[in-house]
Amino acid sequence: MPYLSFIALISVFIFVFVGEFVYLQSPYELHKEAILVAPSSLFPLGTDRLGRDLLARLIEGGKVSLLIGIGSAFIASFVGLMLGATAGYFRGKVDKAFVVTVDLFLTFPTFFLLLALVSYINASVWVLILIISVTGWMTTARLIRSESFAITSQPFIKILNIAKVSRAKILLKYYAPLLTPIFFVSFTFGVGGAILSESGLSYLGLGIVAPQMSWGTILSNGKEVLDIAWWVSFFPGLMIFLVTFSLMNIANYLQNLNSSKDIQK
Repeated sequence: MPYLSFIALISVFIFVFVGEFVYLQSPYELHKEAILVAPSSLFPLGTDRLGRDLLARLIEGGKVSLLIGIGSAFIASFVGLMLGATAGYFRGKVDKAFVVTVDLFLTFPTFFLLLALVSYINASVWVLILIISVTGWMTTARLIRSESFAITSQPFIKILNIAKVSRAKILLKYYAPLLTPIFFVSFTFGVGGAILSESGLSYLGLGIVAPQMSWGTILSNGKEVLDIAWWVSFFPGLMIFLVTFSLMNIANYLQNLNSSKDIQK
């Protein structure tokens, strides 16, 4: 079990959501006498090129990054669950329409699709959550569809259909519990992927707009001074790495655990 990944992830959440009550510096205050100051006792993680406290900005920016990651991953996984389960249960024309829709979305590389959508819309937290979720539901949906086919072939589902139990009840009461492990694995993978997508967009200047900040925008602001102030890009990059690496480890563990249960059955 990836204990270190759980500990690292919990530590990051505590840092982001509790840190502001412990470290009282403002992430917006300019210190004109302390521009690009290296980590010190006064500024534990240094300052950026406008003299803003980097530790305070990491705490504030982390809220946006985690909100986008969790929000978009949940929406994408939920949409994938609903569409995949519906296609696997109804089959026929519904399944064919599902396959065509998924193939259409997969025709375009995900990140370029993100760039195309963001370039026509003013980015904000909720817009990014919507756009990232719209471009991230396909993998979950395909996994859910595959598992739903197997569930539909089970004798008890056929008996329920013969007994004319409502389709909504069958999907919610019998499909949902069996598909939950796949949902959680996809959600865990999705959070890390969404944070990376937001960071990539922000690095290109298409993400969160000032005065809001995220780890991606802080990382982007440090690229021009990387040769003289490594800390401006290093620490937000470290936070992104810790979260995504920990989530990937946890997702792999859940996936292996689910596979082991399937083998035992």
